[in-house]
Amino acid sequence: MENKYTLAKKEKQKYFDAILKSPSKKKIIVAGPGTGKTDLFKKVIKDKSNSLTLTFVNTLVEDLSLELCGLSEVRTLHGFARSILSSLTKNEIKIFPKLNLIIKEDAKTLLAKDIDFDNIFYNRKDKDENIDFYKKRKKYYDNYYGYSDIIFAVTKYLEKNENKIPSYDQILVDEFQDFNKLEVSLIDLLSKKNYILLSGDDDQALYDFKSASTQYIRHKHGNQDSGFTPFTLPYCLRCTNVIVGAVNDIISTAQSKKLLIGRIQKEYLYFDDEKKDKISSQNPKIIYVQSYANQIPWRIEQQINLIAKENRTKFSVLIISPTKTQTNIITKTLTNKGFNNIETVDKKADKEITLLDGLKLLLENNKDSLGWRIISKFFLSNKDFKSILEKSNKENGEKIINLLDKNIKLKVIQILKILRAIKKNENIEETDFIEVLNTMKINPLKHASNYLKKEINSSSKKIGNPGIRKIPIKITTIQGSKGLSADYVFITYFDDQYFIKNKVNISDQDICNFLVSLTRAKKRVVLISSNPNREQTFLKWINPNRIDKLS
Repeated sequence: MENKYTLAKKEKQKYFDAILKSPSKKKIIVAGPGTGKTDLFKKVIKDKSNSLTLTFVNTLVEDLSLELCGLSEVRTLHGFARSILSSLTKNEIKIFPKLNLIIKEDAKTLLAKDIDFDNIFYNRKDKDENIDFYKKRKKYYDNYYGYSDIIFAVTKYLEKNENKIPSYDQILVDEFQDFNKLEVSLIDLLSKKNYILLSGDDDQALYDFKSASTQYIRHKHGNQDSGFTPFTLPYCLRCTNVIVGAVNDIISTAQSKKLLIGRIQKEYLYFDDEKKDKISSQNPKIIYVQSYANQIPWRIEQQINLIAKENRTKFSVLIISPTKTQTNIITKTLTNKGFNNIETVDKKADKEITLLDGLKLLLENNKDSLGWRIISKFFLSNKDFKSILEKSNKENGEKIINLLDKNIKLKVIQILKILRAIKKNENIEETDFIEVLNTMKINPLKHASNYLKKEINSSSKKIGNPGIRKIPIKITTIQGSKGLSADYVFITYFDDQYFIKNKVNISDQDICNFLVSLTRAKKRVVLISSNPNREQTFLKWINPNRIDKLS
């Protein structure tokens, strides 16, 4: 007689076989966290010699590239667009990720308008009058592309030239719930000539900041007119029984409150596995701790010590906080406590243009128009900067390098000379080095102090428990946790003020944020509130029998 583990494997395989044996050219899979999506990808492309896997998160590209090594080309959408555009135009395609911010600044100065160009491209506002301004400035800056407009450009090109759509044996698309209208347009074009498999989960939608919407995955999965055959993967191979149960508690409570309207109805089930059953029995509860904010790192240290005593072997830790500031505080404090294997993960795009951005471009090409545009803002007064931009915007506008004062150009050239020397490990004058650091607003004393502190601590008596100093710890925000997993997950600042953005109404995004955080754990979740006087809303949504409240 077959035991429950054999039956569970057979049942899981049924879902895999339904996908693998389907003759459909276009498939869409709704796969919850930890349900074996990557293993399925491997099986789908096993005998394919020319396959492509697309996502939009760099760290997911790295992970999938490793998992699918030798089986598939793995690219971000903008990386794929760049390669296609380069191949089609036979030109070098240059990308500067912050180009949209540069041209947004230009528009404020030259048009007195605050324009969100990413929003225009992402939402396919193809006839927006501001696109002409963007194209004009883009051309002035030596035809660099940003992340959004390069996808826009290749999509527009392929819409007019469908015979140029590239061909693959198989295309896999990951995290489809976080795609926007523009990105979906590109996928729809690729699906006209290729076998395509979309994968995602509308319960894990995190990227509304880039105009992403769950409407696309819901439409393709739930409507026959989409042309896609729908499938699901219900069995969670990652999480313990209590975590899977808590996820279902949260979803059912949300739906009872008329939230998650339009959600794709699917099961999320614990997978019966002998090893996983043992882990589940060892971790039968979600831990909940109420603390003050300044005690959170101490609480984490305390729990890691307890885990080390339980395991007596290596384990991994993921610490999730709502904001980057909170992650920085926890990183600094745990480092001071002796933890020396900490990695911070930050996936959100940098929204600040720096002097170094411009200098790096000029290191590659000292006549780079975009590079001179960036550095000019840091060397000129607001009045002079505005004047230069206005001159550059005229018909046949003069290059910024030709509009700058000779002394400024000489100073920049000197800085570039020093940076090149640093890059080549050549000797440079101390005064020159300090001048460059001051220009870039880098405090040499602060960095020297941090270095000395590290050296002094390295030779002094080690602090903390030596058994846990080298435990691998990743610290990130909720958005940064996408695609990550660890044995033990600490969700910090677990408070309504951080996890519910609108104090009056809970949003679907709030719920998705919590679900993603919760399902990163392979063994145990520890929720740490920074408000010791109030029980948080999402905690009340979980069956109390699943919670162990610590004092």
